[in-house]
Amino acid sequence: MQIQAEQPSMKGPSEWFTGDVWIDTIVRGREPSRVRVSAVHFAPGARTAWHSHALGQTLSVTEGRGLVQSRGSEIVEIRPGDLVNAPADEWHWHGGTPDHFMTHLSITEDTGESDKPETDWGIHVTDDEYRGRSR
Repeated sequence: MQIQAEQPSMKGPSEWFTGDVWIDTIVRGREPSRVRVSAVHFAPGARTAWHSHALGQTLSVTEGRGLVQSRGSEIVEIRPGDLVNAPADEWHWHGGTPDHFMTHLSITEDTGESDKPETDWGIHVTDDEYRGRSR
């Protein structure tokens, strides 16, 4: 058995997020496991850029109120206890509502291949997209 000390919170990089986002690493699996679990904390209005995951992503909302959208679909509000499953390679975004913080656990798997990253990051979600207005 090995016990690891808690890692410091990491500010979400501006290339991946709009607004203030903090990430706490929970699990980084060791071979043969490639599971990754992070607690992601979004300030009101903060959100991810459009992105997809090579092996999909599950979100477990733990507090606050958030928004999630798959490309081509409607924006959906999410609350504590909700589970969101984004299938492999589905483009989507998620974040806090305009007036509420939101925290979720992000559960993904590393592909184990250096030439195929786990997450493919795209362009930032515009304010109009975030408010549910098309471009």
